[in-house]
Formats: sequence, C-alpha cells, structure tokens
Amino acid sequence: MIYKPHNYQKYATEFIESHKESAILLDMGLGKTSITLTAINNLLFDSFDVHKVLVIAPLRVARFSWKAEIEKWEHLQNLKYEIVVGTEKERIAALRNNADIYIINRDNVKWLVEKMGSKFNFDMVVIDELSSFKNYSSQRFKSFMKVRPKVKWMVGLTGTTIPGTATDTQAPLIQNANLTITKL
Repeated sequence: MIYKPHNYQKYATEFIESHKESAILLDMGLGKTSITLTAINNLLFDSFDVHKVLVIAPLRVARFSWKAEIEKWEHLQNLKYEIVVGTEKERIAALRNNADIYIINRDNVKWLVEKMGSKFNFDMVVIDELSSFKNYSSQRFKSFMKVRPKVKWMVGLTGTTIPGTATDTQAPLIQNANLTITKL
C-alpha cells in the first residue's frame, strides 16, 4: 500500500527526525507506528544517523502490530526486522539475525539488558506505550536506565496518557524533548 500521510503525520515524522529525544502522544488509530517507522526508515537509509533500532512494546503489539505495519506500507519494504519474543532460545536466535529493527516485549527488557551487557548497541530505542515505563522502581525501568546513556535517539509513543502532565509520562527517559501537543 502506498503511504499518503496526513499533515500531522508528516509533522510528527519530521519531529522525530530532527529531535534526538521525542514523544508522540496521539490517540489510538492515528498512525503512531507508521509515523515512527517512516522516521526510522529515513534515519537509517537517508541520513544514516541510526544503524540499529530497538522497539519495546507490549507483547501483543511486539508480536503483531509492528510487523504488520512494516509489511503494509510500500516505502518500508526494505526494512529488515526481527521479533525478539518467545523462549530464551527463540529470542537469542532473533538477536543473532541481521536486522535494522529488533522488536521486543517490555517484560523482556531486563533480560535483554542483562544478556547484552556492555554489548548493548542499539543507537535508537522506541518505547511503544511509554506510560508503561513511568514506574521508577520497576525492573524494566531500572534495567533500561543502565543502558540509556548508550542510546542516542529516543522515541516514546503513547495513545493512553496518564493523568498529570504530559511530561510526567516520559520523564526521565526522554529528558530534553521538546514536546508539542496538539488536539486534533
């Protein structure tokens, strides 16, 4: 399918590409995944600013949604991806395969950080459903913060904001992001 983004989608894609730390807060169904994948594609193959991407998502989203979006849009067909879910053996096999994007469920973040240790080499991380990283005392948050300094491009996505301010949802994973929130 040919991707014909709406103006807000173009704006959000350009925002990700021009800000090393960003958060996209849009309602469900407004294209956060396609926006982000378009930016990833451009950062990988146009500007060469990014070389290896990690997407962290809820299990079902990790297993099905990102794959479906990559396969749906014509302009994303060159993206190679691996889904890093399942048994430990399956996750290790997926990590050993050459890909541009590795998609893992949020419950395996601690495992990934421990498994990769100092070899954690993702220069871009996308957290789909960023509100699931709000709890500072959670294992996934603590584990990710160990490798956060190695990540040069950070994107948070959410369609379900938590009461409070928008910056509460993404701090401190995305500390310096310029946040623009527009009611559509």
